[in-house]
Amino acid sequence: MIKMEVNLDDIPGEWLGYVMDLLFEAGANDVFYTPIYMKKNRPGTLLQLLCIKKNINKIKEILFRETTTLGIRYYPLMVHRLERKFHKLSTKWGTVTIKEGMYNGQVVQRAPEFEECKKIAQIYKVPLKKVYEHIWNKFNSEN
Repeated sequence: MIKMEVNLDDIPGEWLGYVMDLLFEAGANDVFYTPIYMKKNRPGTLLQLLCIKKNINKIKEILFRETTTLGIRYYPLMVHRLERKFHKLSTKWGTVTIKEGMYNGQVVQRAPEFEECKKIAQIYKVPLKKVYEHIWNKFNSEN
């Protein structure tokens, strides 16, 4: 993995969401922003992202074309990822995917797929937290 980052002190907030979408489309694994203070105490934003080596050039092009940065820092990074398993859970609204993170053969993380839950909430006009509550209740009653 490669970690890339830029300091931005003169970019509208609306642009940041657009840039994030472009970076994900270009193959970024993660994109995140942190508020910072730069020289002369100017407020700014630290844009950081993770990607694989083969995507560096596409991502550099986006950062230079779509942001106000004059330079990009990047360096190799070691990442340890959990093994992932996916299970289907039938709910009263349809099937939802449950993602599990495994460490040394044990489940250490578990979560329903957000986009599926969001879609259910929108289609059935149910609060998202109620969708999650129903899924967890159903999951726990079956396991």
